[in-house]
Amino acid sequence: MAISKFLNPKNDVAFKKILGSERNKDIIIHFINDILGLKGEETIEYVELISTVQDPEIASKKQSIVDVLCRDKRGVQIIVEMQASPQQGFEKRAQYYAAKAYTQQLGSGKSENGRYQNLKAVIFIAICDYTLFPEKSAYWSEHKLLDQHNYQHDLKDFHFVFLELPKFKKVDIETLQGVIEKWCYFFKYGENATEQQVAAIAKNDPVIAKAYEALNQFNWSEQEMLAYEREIKRVMDNMAVEDYIKAHAWQEGMEKGIEKGMAKGLKQGKKEEKLHIARRMLFQLHLDQQTVAQTTGLSLEELRKLNREEK
Repeated sequence: MAISKFLNPKNDVAFKKILGSERNKDIIIHFINDILGLKGEETIEYVELISTVQDPEIASKKQSIVDVLCRDKRGVQIIVEMQASPQQGFEKRAQYYAAKAYTQQLGSGKSENGRYQNLKAVIFIAICDYTLFPEKSAYWSEHKLLDQHNYQHDLKDFHFVFLELPKFKKVDIETLQGVIEKWCYFFKYGENATEQQVAAIAKNDPVIAKAYEALNQFNWSEQEMLAYEREIKRVMDNMAVEDYIKAHAWQEGMEKGIEKGMAKGLKQGKKEEKLHIARRMLFQLHLDQQTVAQTTGLSLEELRKLNREEK
């Protein structure tokens, strides 16, 4: 069986190389225009890549860091995020990141009323390798703030688009319709692509062809490949931690799942065990404090104390 020369575009390092590097600015511009359906005067022709660290104080804990952040010539900020593994509350995190980018336009300590009219819109585009909205059948969804009575779009500064790859079912290149489907195909099947498939999908779209070339491991330096492999190891290590917690929960009779099982086991547990499990839920599974409090019986103040200790 032939081994594909292409790397996995869902890998964090590969994703940023394709959509977040100066050398591939034309790819990110093309991608944004395609996903948002921008045409004519609305078309984005230039973007400035800006720092993806939204809060330096907590950046070391890998919180509040987005994958790609850029700004067009009008000042509109576009966040592009790849979410390869399921994360509880990701839709809330998307809104948090958008709000963070919006408010930081004013600068620290410069929130005079006279400057609010200068705030520019924020667009958040997410590619999810899992089902985010199970009640929706479409793989593409767009979210804006609309008046509930007349559906007018008065509040225009927040715009969210989500691509859910598991819902994209097409597997034959010949059946692809439109450039959004080409991008979904790229992110879902890119690492297994053949030369013939790349030629077919890029026949009328040279920028997507360039995205495949950026994914070609033979165009990567040794240092870039090491970073790519470290990211694979990091993901596998995280999965191993989650598997261990699940296995440990099962051994303790948690047949109904981690959270329900923990709640059952904790009824007779000691305070130390509650705190131990709470740490796992907060810092390894990244569950929110309200869920952890309900599961463990610990107070929110006790959980805040754990969070302060972790910092």
